[in-house]
Amino acid sequence: MEEKFRQAPSDIIKVVLFGPESTGKTTISEQLARHYNTVWVPEYAREYLQDKWNNERKTCEPHDLLPIAEGQMKLENDSTKKASKILICDTDLLETKVYSEAYYVGHCNPILEKHALQNQYDLYLLTYIDVPWVGDDLRDKPNEREYMFNFFKSTLEENNRKFITLKGNKKKRLTTAIQHIDKLLKNR
Repeated sequence: MEEKFRQAPSDIIKVVLFGPESTGKTTISEQLARHYNTVWVPEYAREYLQDKWNNERKTCEPHDLLPIAEGQMKLENDSTKKASKILICDTDLLETKVYSEAYYVGHCNPILEKHALQNQYDLYLLTYIDVPWVGDDLRDKPNEREYMFNFFKSTLEENNRKFITLKGNKKKRLTTAIQHIDKLLKNR
């Protein structure tokens, strides 16, 4: 059962966009995939939760997290087979763990937590909160951006994940990300 939460073996470089809602993760994911002529993994939770909202007018509940994690890993593992040298991930299970803990009083399903901590990536790109917040059906924490950013950052630090923080406009963020990814590619 737990195999569906594991990463497929691969020797490609995996980069994750990581951070609070509405901080430009999808934008930079798409830009990086174009730059490196590869694929990017979208955030499965957005599709899953938007469908739930459209059909039931309900938001995320604790029982949604394992199906979200399973869907995310299926997308990632399928995309790994199509990627060239590098895979850009709009999110990962560690991000799902952060949201679980933020929304459900520190609780995270043990299966989700186990795989969030086991799955490995070469670099995390932590997106800062210096871009305008844009609301939608799913985003609900416009006044907690600094708290959420610090939660994301401390999660990376506590789990010894290699990361850099992306700040500034789209061009500056993209340039910074490319500089660090190019170093990874050079050292491979």
